[in-house]
Amino acid sequence: MDIETVREYCLSLPHVTEDMAFGDDYILLRVCDKIFACIGLARPDYFVVKCDPDYAIELRDLHPEIQPAWHWNKRYWNQICLRGALSAEMIRRLIRHSYSEVVRKLPNKTRTALPEICTVKQ
Repeated sequence: MDIETVREYCLSLPHVTEDMAFGDDYILLRVCDKIFACIGLARPDYFVVKCDPDYAIELRDLHPEIQPAWHWNKRYWNQICLRGALSAEMIRRLIRHSYSEVVRKLPNKTRTALPEICTVKQ
């Protein structure tokens, strides 16, 4: 999987937008204005996703391609290397997990108004 495929997959999820609020070197992918993924254009073999803290530790122990994200809260954010043994399905699963983590913390009012955001399965 390459970074453009990662971007396209993220944008295929319900109510996802992208912007470059951190400057021209970073694409931020958001659901309901909350970041769930970040693509650094200077390092196209990597991207960052949010993760449940316990699951993040488990993933890092099992996969050398998954590390704490540099310049992000390492408890919640993983950096994913696209060079390695992670399958495309595993990468999509990590993206969906990140999306779901953000959706889970949205106000109930938002989740009720946009029920399709809650149907994305990890």
